[in-house]
Amino acid sequence: MSRWDDRERAAMVALLRRTATEKGERELVQQLAEEASAVALLRERLAPVDLFSDPVDEAIAQAAEEIASWEQSGIQVIALRDDRYPHRLRDVFDRPPLLFARGTVLDEDNGVAVVGSRVVSSEGRSTAAELATRLVERGLSVVSGLAAGVDTAAHRAALTAGGRTVAVIGTGICKHFPPENRDLHREVAEQGAVFSQFWPDRGPDKTTFPLRNGTMSGYSLATIIVEASERSGTRIQARKAVEHGRPVILMQSVIDRTQWGRVTAGKPDVHVARSAREAMVIVDALLDRPKQLESLLTRIG
Repeated sequence: MSRWDDRERAAMVALLRRTATEKGERELVQQLAEEASAVALLRERLAPVDLFSDPVDEAIAQAAEEIASWEQSGIQVIALRDDRYPHRLRDVFDRPPLLFARGTVLDEDNGVAVVGSRVVSSEGRSTAAELATRLVERGLSVVSGLAAGVDTAAHRAALTAGGRTVAVIGTGICKHFPPENRDLHREVAEQGAVFSQFWPDRGPDKTTFPLRNGTMSGYSLATIIVEASERSGTRIQARKAVEHGRPVILMQSVIDRTQWGRVTAGKPDVHVARSAREAMVIVDALLDRPKQLESLLTRIG
């Protein structure tokens, strides 16, 4: 089923509307990953008030109306067990149960995240743009967070190069943060995709961006961190990528300027690059890994 089952998807929305904590969401994801029915889980939570109404049917009908309203405004609603759900993201332990999207959604999207500080030097901005351009030249999507600074430079360079760029944002998909990136949000959706794991009208807060960073790591083949301060939220994405078993490339400035960068450099599959060109040599080697494994298995077989 390309869109799972509409009743199951509506039941998931109804469940999430009644799930107030991150722990509750994780438990729901685990149950759904084990092939549990969202309708059955909703029925466990809602007791009938009287003999003449079914609270489950009412909750599903209300959620279905909400989904229809979102879709009429151009927002795609993608549940965990939907075939459209990004396959690479599906593999990580903290995958979100629901995604909202604008643009062209690919279940198999080979993308590399280019991220970093909102306050970025001219050198960092130039490095982000060069990385994005070189990724596009290799037919890869440029993934970033649509924030100011490094993210904006990476998205704009990918668009200029005519490539696909994907934004994983830390607000609801109907919000624009920062406000000056409203047009960039639209352009990214037109030439790629914008994803959010939050209710469409949710604004930014201290919890949304760390969650977004984990989702961006899960979506991407690898993460390149261009610049980041000692307290930058970008360090969360580096940590998440290590937990996900995804490669991380730290630009030399991160090592030179931060203690967390030096500590992270010692983690498994974390690499350091002194230039955009050197970073792309590492990316090329990472892309060759599946071919090398296939060749090894062929020889063994």
